[in-house]
Amino acid sequence: MRIGYSFWGFLGPGITDTPDGGRSHRRTLIDALLASGHQIVFLQPNRDRDEAATELPYVWESTGLPDIDVLMLEWRWPIPGRNTTPCGALGHTCDLHRQSALVNFYTWAGLPTILWDKDRQLPADDPLRSMANVTICEAALHPSPGAVSLLFPVSDQALDAADPQALSTARRSHRLTYVGNQYDRDACFDAYFAPAALAHPGHLVAGKWTDTSLWPHVTFIGRVPFTQVADLYRASLTTILLLPDRHLASGQMTQRLFEAVLAGCLPLCPAEFRSADQFLPKELIVSSGAEAATLVSHLAAALDQERADLLTHCLEGLDLMRVTRQTKILDQLIASTGHR
Repeated sequence: MRIGYSFWGFLGPGITDTPDGGRSHRRTLIDALLASGHQIVFLQPNRDRDEAATELPYVWESTGLPDIDVLMLEWRWPIPGRNTTPCGALGHTCDLHRQSALVNFYTWAGLPTILWDKDRQLPADDPLRSMANVTICEAALHPSPGAVSLLFPVSDQALDAADPQALSTARRSHRLTYVGNQYDRDACFDAYFAPAALAHPGHLVAGKWTDTSLWPHVTFIGRVPFTQVADLYRASLTTILLLPDRHLASGQMTQRLFEAVLAGCLPLCPAEFRSADQFLPKELIVSSGAEAATLVSHLAAALDQERADLLTHCLEGLDLMRVTRQTKILDQLIASTGHR
């Protein structure tokens, strides 16, 4: 199939000043789809070339409306002051305008469309949900009614090559690290990370956090280049999986899980995360910041074998996110969308 793929972000490392978490898994998915015989044409601007001066071996059609068999959208939503402003306005991004043009031309004309609502922003009453040619996907274990679970993919090769024994013996200079932006995470941060950070001064938080006045004891270092994310995790004993309430309730795990585990950084998960035990061993599920702080201390003193065993269980949980599983789901959807 010839898939028209719309996303606003990067396939390569991109630039530092961007919230694009898709860089950790987007190219993994695209390369797997190409390897399975599909053709891909990207329908948004080539930001890798235009902003990061990176040339990649893919096909872009950022203004036209090429012939395609399936439209796949990484769903964009209105962000006031950014993509809701007139074209040409200071700070304007045209992702939403372009997406609207694609939906109007392809989806409303009946073309099979896969709408991947990666941040759960599509309103429950949006008419797209009731269209026979549209399949809504969410990166959640418990997606919305009528939606299909399509998790953020992790490379099979990376999972198969991970060595828990070697990872567990690596020297870690930080006991606790979080990599990610503030968006909708204040409650989870306040309940879990902030108390644990108070107990463990050897911590850091990397990402865009614009209002940190509630946590003067926390060490914020700002955004870091995407290429440094793995290094931060490799230098850290633990992280805490901070998630918005809508992700906790639906069992939507972000890429932070496999980024950490593949670097040997043990992920602690809030107990509010629905079906957390599908991804993680019960020993890493915590119900409070105090419990998280105690667990970090325990893991710092634990034998290498205990940490290796926990990493082994985490890698087994990541099997749910294997890219081969996600491409199989997409192949089934591509074959069936528009014929229901």
